[in-house]
Amino acid sequence: MSNEVNKQGGGLDFFGRYLTIWVALCIVVGVAIGQLVPSFPETLSKFEYAQVSIPVAILIWLMIYPMMLKIDFSSIIEATKKPKGLTVTCVTNWLIKPFTMYLIAGFFFKVVFKAFIPSDLATDYLAGAVLLGAAPCTAMVFVWSHLTDGDPAYTLVQVAVNDIILLFAFAPIVAFLLGVSDVIVPYDTLFLSVVLFVVIPLAGGYFSRKYIIKNKGIDYFENVFLKKFDNITIIGLLLTLVIIFSFQGEVIMNNPLHIGLIAVPLIIQTFLIFIIAYGWSKVWKLPYNVAAPASMIGASNFFELAVAVAISLFGLQSGAALATVVGVLVEVPLMLTLVKIANSTSYWFKEVK
Repeated sequence: MSNEVNKQGGGLDFFGRYLTIWVALCIVVGVAIGQLVPSFPETLSKFEYAQVSIPVAILIWLMIYPMMLKIDFSSIIEATKKPKGLTVTCVTNWLIKPFTMYLIAGFFFKVVFKAFIPSDLATDYLAGAVLLGAAPCTAMVFVWSHLTDGDPAYTLVQVAVNDIILLFAFAPIVAFLLGVSDVIVPYDTLFLSVVLFVVIPLAGGYFSRKYIIKNKGIDYFENVFLKKFDNITIIGLLLTLVIIFSFQGEVIMNNPLHIGLIAVPLIIQTFLIFIIAYGWSKVWKLPYNVAAPASMIGASNFFELAVAVAISLFGLQSGAALATVVGVLVEVPLMLTLVKIANSTSYWFKEVK
């Protein structure tokens, strides 16, 4: 992955070359901190609102901000005139993903792992998986798009459209698949996430770009100012991993077998959705900088929303809540793998203009 990461900025050689090792180390460090210094995650957990961790939100903001800086806002209008990428994203996320998640997770929890997981708990795990499957990514997709050299303006439009659909489609899909009628979407979580992960970094990027170009010129902005943020995305990603795994260290140590079992269908689902969207993009001859982010949105999840709904529907100690937490744990390593796959196959799209 080093070459692909390096092309985004000269300062990432060290991180890019050994990124897999850094990710593994951060996971180990996070779990160790959670076990050896429990006051650390306990203190950070106090800074949470509507199931959104403010420290993690700040790190994600730092990761997203450099991408927002690159958006030429006149290009947002142009992005809306190219419906194919949006079609791939929306159809994959809303007409395919929730239902394949239900089928895959149900098959593994109810059939393959029947000897290891009691029936009631299997139903809970299935519910958590469905909540993840019905909630496409809002925040981290900007990071994956950045690492695959995606079109930032088009990615922004894709995320915005999905957020609008999410408002109306999430609850009916979850209710249908789980056979429950009391699905209450935690709009405080949804709106806070949109503000933190889209509105604030977008506004910050817009005003920073406008101010710097006006006062220093476009050459300074592109060749000096943007270079200052070369390391920020990767460093923010690694620190986010440390915090997430420090929060969940106790869960990992107490449920190693079930966490491994839950992870299996989630991993298969992630690769399947990526393959569907990426392959469709290739068939439709989409440019790579649209195809890669379109595939990443569906492959990753809006886990803050999934966790919040799992807790409200089934309780904090439920199997459903645990399944959504496992989604949090496997997402970053999985998505980095998909980033590597996308970057290594970008030549498939080179004939596309």
